[in-house]
Amino acid sequence: MRTKVWLALVALYIVWGSTYLAIRFAVETIPPFLMAGARFLIAGTILYAWRRSAGDPAPTPRQWRSAIVVGLLLLLGGNGLVSWAEQHVASGIAALMVASSPLWMVLIDALRPNGTRPDWKIILGLLIGFGGIALLVTSSGGTSSEGGFDIVPPAVLLLAALIWSYGSLYARDADMPQSSLLGTSIEMLGGAAGLFLVGTFTGEWQQLRMAYVSPSSALGLAYLVIFGSLVGFVSYSWLLRNAPIPLVSTYAYVNPVVAIFFGAWLGSELLTARIIISALVIIGSVVVINLSKQTKMPPRQEPATSPAD
Repeated sequence: MRTKVWLALVALYIVWGSTYLAIRFAVETIPPFLMAGARFLIAGTILYAWRRSAGDPAPTPRQWRSAIVVGLLLLLGGNGLVSWAEQHVASGIAALMVASSPLWMVLIDALRPNGTRPDWKIILGLLIGFGGIALLVTSSGGTSSEGGFDIVPPAVLLLAALIWSYGSLYARDADMPQSSLLGTSIEMLGGAAGLFLVGTFTGEWQQLRMAYVSPSSALGLAYLVIFGSLVGFVSYSWLLRNAPIPLVSTYAYVNPVVAIFFGAWLGSELLTARIIISALVIIGSVVVINLSKQTKMPPRQEPATSPAD
């Protein structure tokens, strides 16, 4: 069992860490919202059909509604914006910006009525984390436009992390299907509908030219469907049932490092000392926050992953 756990965990590290680069390749010649919509429509349909045929009970109308809302927040507001931003930002930079999600979750939870007030470890982690984000944003890796420094892509990534964090907190108390994978499939279908709608309003159907879709974009989309959205979620769900939660949660620290490595290795992305320092600071801040006793709460049936997954 220990060997199976570690094999599944290493697969999760590699698969979800590499999805950022796969997104970057996919959006090179496929409009971002349509690309993400196609990804989740295919994966969600397969996952829903599998879990229903496996005997999972049909969701109630309320569970459908809750899962669709979660899917719109996580996959449209989170993944959709990440896919858009990766047209302009290196995948490693995107992964590090998304790694700020735990910081936003703590901040949102502290500000909402009857939320958890942070202790000194959480406050320290927040200060360290946002300092790392500031260092990353001001670095030149992947955030420069032809006319000079462009603040819009990193701002969109922070917005994606913020929406994802809110969606994760909403999902924690929402009425969701008992089967986490069935709930995930409905989230994917709801998110896909929202992504196609936004893609339609932003004119992406007119931009889509199937004849000009590159092999790397097609392979990137296929990788996201098969590995990022199916293999990754199945491995994650299995780990939640068979491994300690603190061990499973280590993917949040490892994925950005894996994303940076793959971006530099396969994507020829710039890797500077400032980016490495930013990575250490941001990941370190999440570690500090998780040292607080306030974060040692029993997780929801399906804890949030990350906007790229």
